Amino acid sequence: MKVFSALAAIGAVLALASVGYAAGSTGSPFYGDPPDDHHPWAVHDQNRPQPKLVTPGSFGTQEQPGKPPSDAIILFDGKDLSKWEADKPGGGPTKWVVKDGAMECTPGSGYIRTKDQFGDCQLHIEWAAPKDVKGDSQGRGNSGIFLEGFCEIQVLDDYNNPTYADGFAASVYGINPPAANPLNPPGQWQVVDIVFRRPVYKGDKCLDPGYVTVFLNGVLVQDHTPLEGPGGHMKRSKAGPFPDKGPLKFQDHGNPVRFRNVWYRELPLRSVEGGTDGALSVEATAAKRKELAAMVRQDAAKLKDPANPLPELRRLMESLVYEKDEATVQKVQEMAAKYIAAVKALPADKLGSKKDDVKGLNAAFAYLVKFNVLPATFGPKVEIEKIVKDQGWDKNKK
Repeated sequence: MKVFSALAAIGAVLALASVGYAAGSTGSPFYGDPPDDHHPWAVHDQNRPQPKLVTPGSFGTQEQPGKPPSDAIILFDGKDLSKWEADKPGGGPTKWVVKDGAMECTPGSGYIRTKDQFGDCQLHIEWAAPKDVKGDSQGRGNSGIFLEGFCEIQVLDDYNNPTYADGFAASVYGINPPAANPLNPPGQWQVVDIVFRRPVYKGDKCLDPGYVTVFLNGVLVQDHTPLEGPGGHMKRSKAGPFPDKGPLKFQDHGNPVRFRNVWYRELPLRSVEGGTDGALSVEATAAKRKELAAMVRQDAAKLKDPANPLPELRRLMESLVYEKDEATVQKVQEMAAKYIAAVKALPADKLGSKKDDVKGLNAAFAYLVKFNVLPATFGPKVEIEKIVKDQGWDKNKK
């Protein structure tokens, strides 16, 4: 049977790639609604970083694990435990063993943890309880997946084995039961995909409570569940900050549970911690818009060409969408006036060759006026609009 990995193909991390304007490929800079007080990007902003290319992974089977996506950081590939250590002060070798491409808990050996430490992530794990059933309730195929070393997603053989609801497999242990119990029979591989977002605090103020989303065998069982602390046994945990990073731990609960195909992908920053996607604070938005305006102006300077001034002019006009800089407005006015004068000086039989350029510049000015970046009385805007009307280029002619 197929083992489903619900998130194997997610490639949500955005690369901070080059943001130069490539006409015809990333869109027009004068198109969607402009930035506002909480969004530094315009709608359909061609300066927004492009998503990086990720080659998706593949599904696995009971006999063979799937292939991770190309940007995954592999924690266990079935060969050795070189990226793991004993969960004790100073670390050191673990007594867990590798058998048939899986790491297996040696009961009584203690927890195992990664040498890597990481925070917000997409995490993929496959685990299997012993085929020979022994025990019941919490005593059957028990282990745990500890995010940052202390927030537990339960591992338990609940196949025809009831226990307390917030202790079922894929529960946020002690906090929230899974929405369903889609386990395969004992001995078969169970596939867990987790999206983990730790709580974010500034002093005592909670900026984001943190969430965990879990798919078990392709079934959504934790739906953006808020993190009310790390959870735990018998005692109710309290909400609070988590560390920025921590190890992944697997629990020794006295059962020889096996794990394979363990990997993670780091997630981008949220807006509350410096990310620039989503609604930002007024201050963060203003700072990013100023940064973007400076970047676009620098790019405009690289396009300087007296024989073809339009690329530089349009890029300077674009910078005004992010920040209305008076020096840039003055330069736009001067460059546009000079360009318009050159167009007006053309013989009638040559003017038609400038139709598309003039109409494009007119549309750009219309955009800036529409969104109050420039006044409707702005000289070059009035002049270029008059040329378009006088030539009948504002009519929908084929």
